[in-house]
Amino acid sequence: MHTVEATPRSSATGVTWDLRDLYIGLDDPALERDLRSALERAQAFEQKYRGRVRQGLDPHSLYEALAELESISEQMDKPLIYAHLLHASDTQNPKHGALLQATQERHTQIRQHLLFFELEWMDLPDDTAQQLINAPEVARYRHYLEKTRLFRPHKLSEPEEKILDLKANTGTRAFQRLFSELISGMTVTVGRGKAAQKLTLDQALTKLHEPDRAVRKSAARAITQTLQNNARVLTYIFNTLVLDHKINDELRKFPSPMHSRHLANEIEPATVDALMTACESAYDIVQDYYRLKKRLLGLRTLYDYDRYAPIIAELPRCEWHEGQRIVLEAYRAFSPAAAQIVQEFFDKNWIDAEIRFGKVGGAFSASTVPSAHPYILVNYTDKLRDVMTLAHELGHGIHQYLSRRVGHLQADTPLTMAEAASTFGEILTFRKLLEGSSDPKVKLALLCSKIEDSFATIFRQIVLTRFEQKLHEARRTHGELPPERIGEIWLATNQQMFGDSVKLTDDYRWWWLYISHFIHVPFYCYAYAFGELLVFALYQKYLHEGEAFVPKYLELLAAGGSDSPQRLLAPLGVNASDPGFWNTGLDFLRSLVEEAHKLARHAS
Repeated sequence: MHTVEATPRSSATGVTWDLRDLYIGLDDPALERDLRSALERAQAFEQKYRGRVRQGLDPHSLYEALAELESISEQMDKPLIYAHLLHASDTQNPKHGALLQATQERHTQIRQHLLFFELEWMDLPDDTAQQLINAPEVARYRHYLEKTRLFRPHKLSEPEEKILDLKANTGTRAFQRLFSELISGMTVTVGRGKAAQKLTLDQALTKLHEPDRAVRKSAARAITQTLQNNARVLTYIFNTLVLDHKINDELRKFPSPMHSRHLANEIEPATVDALMTACESAYDIVQDYYRLKKRLLGLRTLYDYDRYAPIIAELPRCEWHEGQRIVLEAYRAFSPAAAQIVQEFFDKNWIDAEIRFGKVGGAFSASTVPSAHPYILVNYTDKLRDVMTLAHELGHGIHQYLSRRVGHLQADTPLTMAEAASTFGEILTFRKLLEGSSDPKVKLALLCSKIEDSFATIFRQIVLTRFEQKLHEARRTHGELPPERIGEIWLATNQQMFGDSVKLTDDYRWWWLYISHFIHVPFYCYAYAFGELLVFALYQKYLHEGEAFVPKYLELLAAGGSDSPQRLLAPLGVNASDPGFWNTGLDFLRSLVEEAHKLARHAS
């Protein structure tokens, strides 16, 4: 049987990031120096400002305090971010795990001296706080001050907050790290006998995109077997973290499991409810498409492992340098300034693209700190869909690169806005790929791939959110849940989306076990649907306004999280709180499916 390759064959082999813009290596003296300096500065900050914030600093003093807090925060975050990136690049290296644990502990130690500031700020009466927020001297930090006070009703006493932060290293964060290391270290044996391959979970998942149905079915069965073999530990992690979420909600008096996420996203629950209801009311789009796909594939029944089957077997592969060219040209046609930023990612080795054992699966863009730059991780397998993933993460990268100007405390956006630039980059690249093809069958295959990606970003994320809601509700009502019960919830929520267009196998009931968002960022998933539908609306504005749209869009990205989503989107003429807003994006998606029907008639 073949073993997992240390460097699997891919044109991206050797394309790894250079993290030296953060630190030279594990033993870089600057890493220890930053941690030690940040602790000393945090202690001095506490000595200088403890008690004064609650009494009400004058605007100038408040600005000085915020500037110092921001500088300390960046200095203490930088080592932890570096450790996270090292760990993501190889979760099986014990030194990386040890550094991550050590920096988390030191980070928590430093935070113990800074927690008082936000707590004292939240203690101020509303009138006093609002006068300070409105003061011209603190205009740079206005939204940070506003957003912090959103959590005022849910704060605990300072000793309680300190205990929770300290205990998270042996609680939430420990279970999150355990989950990542388990998933990254999994191997999946696909095939039998001499043809058997021992793959990483990420490699095995790519087999679901193979044209050979036997390969897809074999891969799905093997993935299920691996998940079942690890189900006991993974289910325990799920149960523990859902219980931990419940305890935090009770301590902080959050009225529902999603409430803390809504506050962090600066979005009203009614807006999320409207988003989810609109998407669920449009499940007929999903079902119509998969009935079309079943006909195109010539299948009597479309099973879950057939969903990502290519429409044509000969869809061209795309090696790394070609993918790089396509993405660059797509961004350049939209904005030369955006393309120039993308070029930096390639030229300066800010991307880790090769596939290797121990590297985390999937893809992400890490914003790091404003004094450095973002880094991107992808697993590039030479598929055309990898080009879209690359475009997606580079969209994040552009967003994070531009938002550095607003500073460390406000650079990151709420999750609802965080997916806008990435999905916008995807659709630019998709149109570039579509325009570059003259073959109707290839055009249809590309269109189907884009539709399926949009389904995964919109409808599937709504399903995942409903699953989370029901999981948390069941855990709170019935106590610790066995994997079979969680699997029933998973199947039921997924079946609602597919109706009778896709038959879900019994194996599929185990596939919730590897989804990291449930573990690392509870209730993240609806933000993907928000971002994709928002982008469909923005893209239509771009088509209508042309070049006039570009500077407004780039300004939106450069603003980062320095204002609320509502205020950031207003200059572009978008009102996401309008319940009818979501139908604009859903109608656009419906038009893509209609286009696929037309192309299918021409391609046949």
